Amino acid sequence: MGAAGSKLEKALGDQFPEGERYFGLENFGNTCYCNSVLQALYFCVPFREQLLEYYASNKSTGDAEENLLTCLADLFTQISSQKKKTGVIAPKRFVQRLKKQNELFRSYMHQDAHEFLNFLLNELVDILEKEAKAVKSDTETSSPPENTANGSKSALPNGVLKEPLVTWVHKNFQGILTNETRCLQCETVTARDETFFDLSLDIEQNSSITSCLKNFSSTETLNAEDKFFCDKCCSLQEAQKRMKIKKPPHILVIHLKRFKYIEQLGRYKKLSYRVVFPLELKLSNTMEDSDIEYSLFAVVVHVGSGPNHGHYVSLVKSHNHWLFFDDENVEMIDESAVQTFFGSAQEYSSNTDHGYILFYESITATNKS
Repeated sequence: MGAAGSKLEKALGDQFPEGERYFGLENFGNTCYCNSVLQALYFCVPFREQLLEYYASNKSTGDAEENLLTCLADLFTQISSQKKKTGVIAPKRFVQRLKKQNELFRSYMHQDAHEFLNFLLNELVDILEKEAKAVKSDTETSSPPENTANGSKSALPNGVLKEPLVTWVHKNFQGILTNETRCLQCETVTARDETFFDLSLDIEQNSSITSCLKNFSSTETLNAEDKFFCDKCCSLQEAQKRMKIKKPPHILVIHLKRFKYIEQLGRYKKLSYRVVFPLELKLSNTMEDSDIEYSLFAVVVHVGSGPNHGHYVSLVKSHNHWLFFDDENVEMIDESAVQTFFGSAQEYSSNTDHGYILFYESITATNKS
């Protein structure tokens, strides 16, 4: 690996970013689903910085119990504090903890990178919320109510908190969708908000992320047996329904639904469809406030022809260079190589490397707060 590492250093030369580290991750028997997502998250700079900050401020409490958050913070700190610029690190503690925590990831079978990402982000949120509650109850027992951070007004009579805690995971990844249903009889619009950490999009052959987002937000008519119960009419009515992004996240994660259950086959099939994902993305079709622009910084790629076997790699943009991470191996790639991962325009193609999870960062975050 030393040779590959030095090859990367030679390729970057004096353009090697100051203080940056490019490390491959060892594979512990089909853990590429985990490695590819971890690399994408490591190069999600705001997330990485907050995780390192969390580690620095928590390492003083040496007796803190080990969990996925402490293992991830420890791994990221280990990478960022390496003396060498390139090399390989074994995420052993993290993988052991993951398997201990969730039996889904215990076997040596091929796992789904999107399921892992979902589980990880939700798990981190749970841990941060528990820690915040513990701190809050400590403060409340040790100080009079009027001195608590939000005063006593934040609690409802039944002790439920009015405002859900917003962790730094939420601040980076959480967006809000609005599900709007308009009754075609009385025209009343019922809106329901729901939060998301990623958007799962249905895909079509020879399409683009923009068209997939447009379909995601297209209007659907509810009729026949799908009629909607309108509270105003007090009866089932025909209605129109659509999803809109009400509040876009700082980091937009898009999951392409490449694995589809085929009734006739009685199993899942991988859709190798060509779906173009741009380096810069505008959310014009899915939300009213359309001047939010995003820049692509990571892609988790599924390599293989079927859902139950294959491999995951990731492409990452760091300091204007694109890098290819394949477990232990890290190499530079040209930006134009990103388009070779869009998918195949033909049903059966020798190219089985397809973009699966896309990570975009908002580049107009300051425009709207």
